Amino acid sequence: MQFDMEKVQATPPRLQGLPPIVSENTRLLILGSFPGAASLARRQYYAHPQNQFWRILQAIWPSSPIELCVSSYENRSAWLLERGLGVWDVYASCERQGSLDSAIRHAEVNDFSGLARRCKQLAAIAHNGGESFKHAKFTAALGLPVHKLPSTSPANASWSFERKLAAWREAMASAGL
Repeated sequence: MQFDMEKVQATPPRLQGLPPIVSENTRLLILGSFPGAASLARRQYYAHPQNQFWRILQAIWPSSPIELCVSSYENRSAWLLERGLGVWDVYASCERQGSLDSAIRHAEVNDFSGLARRCKQLAAIAHNGGESFKHAKFTAALGLPVHKLPSTSPANASWSFERKLAAWREAMASAGL
């Protein structure tokens, strides 16, 4: 049997996403698309140093005693949960080379209804970026308000930090956070 080595080498690896950061008190769930290479390697959401996710949240809740940029991931995760915020992705797994959403292939969507059953206080969903928002029909089926947020990714350079922050603040406020 002959193998086409170009096809074998061109097939991106099948990647598994991260578990959700949620609790029974989660009121707003932020959904990204799928963790980037840095996040997968560190097993942490938004681990790329140029991603503005943690910076935006710290700007929304500046009175926090936790310095997010130097805090442990466990502390940052607890900090989110204390505020009623959860984090997950729309994709459970996919094939992808690199970190760009445009490179995602053969993705499997996460079980949002199962997660909603675990999060009894869930009041809204917010999609972090356009790729995530492509799946808003699945999250809207939960009967909750759905928000489209500008991506915090460094690939979204067309939005300034201040413009992203304003949109994220609005979504947080609408969920009572």
